[in-house]
Amino acid sequence: MRNTTKLTMALVASAVASPAAAQEQPVAGNLVTSVDMMSMSVSELKGEIGQRYDAALALTRDGGTVGANDPRYLWAIQAKAQCGIALGFLKSSTKDPVSIGKCIDAAMRMNAQPMPVAVQAPAVPVDNPACRESIAGIVFFEWDSAVPPESAMPIIQAAAQNLKACGWKGLTVTGHTDRSGSDAYNNGLSVHRAQAVSQMLGSQGADPGALMVSGQGESSPKVPTADGERNPQNRRVEITVQN
Repeated sequence: MRNTTKLTMALVASAVASPAAAQEQPVAGNLVTSVDMMSMSVSELKGEIGQRYDAALALTRDGGTVGANDPRYLWAIQAKAQCGIALGFLKSSTKDPVSIGKCIDAAMRMNAQPMPVAVQAPAVPVDNPACRESIAGIVFFEWDSAVPPESAMPIIQAAAQNLKACGWKGLTVTGHTDRSGSDAYNNGLSVHRAQAVSQMLGSQGADPGALMVSGQGESSPKVPTADGERNPQNRRVEITVQN
């Protein structure tokens, strides 16, 4: 068995984002894959996944990472979620290859050093047209997930920046789901999504006291669908302006 405890966490800027590539990472001249993990005993696997979960949890609580423009924060959220799912399966001695593979990949990426930022974002001009908008941004989610995608960061940064620059009184952060799943489950999921976006806004400088968080479940779809239908446009968090 390969020594997976010596996993080198190195993010390459040109890394391929496909699932197959994401589950093969260089380790001491070899490769560690989800297949390697699946060959471990349940006890060994709990230890490996548990280490990654603990590291991700610590990083999401690290003020230096949370308060910086650091993509590792998003990968830490992803790693915590996926490793947590994998540990949940392992409690019943079940090895889930999907969550294990995603846990390995996200943990590797969250430990990579961020690329240096050469130029700071320019200040928002006084006549910024965004200041006239009623919606500061929309973040879309994967099905059954409350983890904001990495692509959400520019949206979050712009909304947090404009909150102060535009003189808005605050932002209302409202979570939504599609119509798959029960009403009760979707109500909770929508709140979790809104809370995740609100936390990211705070990490980018938005005053937490100016953020109002709520969830509407599947009651206000962006695109009307039949009950039970999955629709990516409805899995969202809308950030609206309080003037």
